[in-house]
Amino acid sequence: MTQAIITSAPETTRHRNRLSLRPDALFCYGTLQFDAVLRGLLGRVPQQYPASAPGYRAAALKGRVYPGLVAGTSANVASGFVLTDLSNEEWRILDAFEDVRYELRRLPLSDGGRGWAYVWPGGDVRVDDWDATEFASQHLADYAARCARLAPELAAGRPKGE
Repeated sequence: MTQAIITSAPETTRHRNRLSLRPDALFCYGTLQFDAVLRGLLGRVPQQYPASAPGYRAAALKGRVYPGLVAGTSANVASGFVLTDLSNEEWRILDAFEDVRYELRRLPLSDGGRGWAYVWPGGDVRVDDWDATEFASQHLADYAARCARLAPELAAGRPKGE
């Protein structure tokens, strides 16, 4: 059974204030599913468990190797992991890492719980879903190395690209 996805007043916020909602568990559906990316950014792999977000899909984005989580149909289910033991500092690093266009939103998960996710607000969305296997074989090594290079700047509080 698919749960309702959007409430009348969803918990969401834009960049710069995204962490004011005091998020706890992070639902990862894209590049943050990969241990090498997490190690590059955080220096460790946080505790995690498999999860999915019904009614959403990890969409391929034009000109990007990472996906955007977008609302789909009731038949769509975005698979991923929930990170459960992120420190405040790690949340800050991950928030600085995420594209400024993402909205941090609390979503219902298929296990009945809720998790925070970086949701793509629209634009540049392709009709096809993001392919994690293709990303792993073609982009992961370079992407993880880039994350490791960015990590000191992110830890210092500078969002990527600034």
